[in-house]
Amino acid sequence: MVEPTLEKKKNTLFVLLAGIFLTNAIIAELIGVKIFSGENTLGLAPAHLNIFGFSMDFNLTAGAVIWPVVFITSDLINEYFGKPGVKRISYLAAIFIAYSFLVIFLTMKLPPAEWWLQANNKDAEGNYFNMDFAFNKILGQGQRIIIASLAAFLIGQLIDVFVFQKLKAVTGPKKLWLRATGSTLVSQFVDSFVVLYLAFVGTFSGGQIAAIGLTNYLYKFSVAILLTPVIYLGHYLIDNYLGKAEAEKLSEEATKQSTGFF
Repeated sequence: MVEPTLEKKKNTLFVLLAGIFLTNAIIAELIGVKIFSGENTLGLAPAHLNIFGFSMDFNLTAGAVIWPVVFITSDLINEYFGKPGVKRISYLAAIFIAYSFLVIFLTMKLPPAEWWLQANNKDAEGNYFNMDFAFNKILGQGQRIIIASLAAFLIGQLIDVFVFQKLKAVTGPKKLWLRATGSTLVSQFVDSFVVLYLAFVGTFSGGQIAAIGLTNYLYKFSVAILLTPVIYLGHYLIDNYLGKAEAEKLSEEATKQSTGFF
């Protein structure tokens, strides 16, 4: 069996990480329409946090469940492929997400077959419902929310790679936890408020937007801290795959290619 070359290994690694990133980013956007109770999921009572005069619970979008996977793969790509790699997959993700919503919008306009409606017009308890309405309601998201989400995603990714590389320039190859967790905490703080402001300004008050944003950020903050060991595991696996010396060389090259914000 022929041993794969280093260049082939690097290409395989990037394709694998990009595939994980893109898949989870798209799925997170699509399932984000569902809001779930974080407390009930863990069997806890609602938090009822008093934030800016509003009683807030940890009600999160379903996309938050798998969004941490995007954090991890983004940081790994940032470490080994630098800003060029992160920008490439971020722009691709935005294009693919926009394409997904365009296809969904077009399918919502298709007239439903009568037999399909008749065959799917009752739930498990025998209650009647309109399947076509349910399809459109679940998969269809407001244009403003989609645009806000895409804008926040791209801004967050650019901030993440910028902060990550700035911290790496200071710490060198050491303190992986600092640049991985620190960049995520900064970028997700911006992301949490940008998406809400663009999507709901004029609909919710400034206090409500701030309260919802802070609640969501507290979740992302906690997850970012808890994921630190997973980042180290990812680095360990990649270093073993590429070889320690080659992995360090690739990481150094990534840093050199990552000057500036854009």
